[in-house]
Amino acid sequence: MPELPEVEVVRRGLERWVAHRTVAEAEVLHPRAVRRHMAGADDFTHRLKGHRVGVPGRRGKYLWLPLEDTDQSVLAHLGMSGQLLVQPHEAPDEKHLRIRVRFADDLGTELRFVDQRTFGGLSLHPNTPDGLPDAIAHIARDPLDPLFDDEAFHQALRRKRTTIKRALLDQSLISGVGNIYADEALWRARIHYERPTAHFTRPGTAGLLGHVRDVLTAALAVGGTSFDSLYVNVNGESGYFDRSLDAYGREGLPCRRCGTPVRRRSWMNRSSYFCPKCQRPPRVTR
Repeated sequence: MPELPEVEVVRRGLERWVAHRTVAEAEVLHPRAVRRHMAGADDFTHRLKGHRVGVPGRRGKYLWLPLEDTDQSVLAHLGMSGQLLVQPHEAPDEKHLRIRVRFADDLGTELRFVDQRTFGGLSLHPNTPDGLPDAIAHIARDPLDPLFDDEAFHQALRRKRTTIKRALLDQSLISGVGNIYADEALWRARIHYERPTAHFTRPGTAGLLGHVRDVLTAALAVGGTSFDSLYVNVNGESGYFDRSLDAYGREGLPCRRCGTPVRRRSWMNRSSYFCPKCQRPPRVTR
């Protein structure tokens, strides 16, 4: 699933190519693409028509398009394979095209939602006073947000009584960090993924947050991480951070720091990658 860097790359593309354009018409080609819009496909297309799109927003992994003259936004859930593409009108339809949005101007491009696995979709939601779609009001700020509160995050870690990777993936504590970037940040910080959060000091939390921010910023600079053709930006281009990964996906390869082979362990229906020498597992207390 796309994480913060991948979603932010898409948001920036939408800001460039879609913001401040008025919707002429929308077409839903697969009902599952609007299943989170409870009123159905016809209502979705009717309520988009004639409205002007504002500057796209993002909170963690979530992306939305505000409608400037309303108190509503189109929330985009990319799922495992969702893509928001800006294409010329004459471009052939993609095999898995689910939604098409055309605009009332002569720029010659349209917005397409393409989703091979149909886990993602678009839906309309009322905005909160903060300007977020109400469906994601519970999502915490992400570590690149200027208003992210480091001290509040540290206190939440201490109260949570969980392990650090679980905490990093808890979108109610910190948003935007998924499996890939959690493993990368923990490798940089030399912290094992099962370390209890109750043992973190303020300097320890601050150091980890610094590594999380560094990893996310570095990935964002090269367009995110693309392991296959399912993640692309609005122009269909892939990201290149997979070439810089230090832990994730490197099972059996030497640790770039100490040379010890990187290990992979099954973890919450996912995988965790770590260096057994640099990231010592926590001691078991009796």
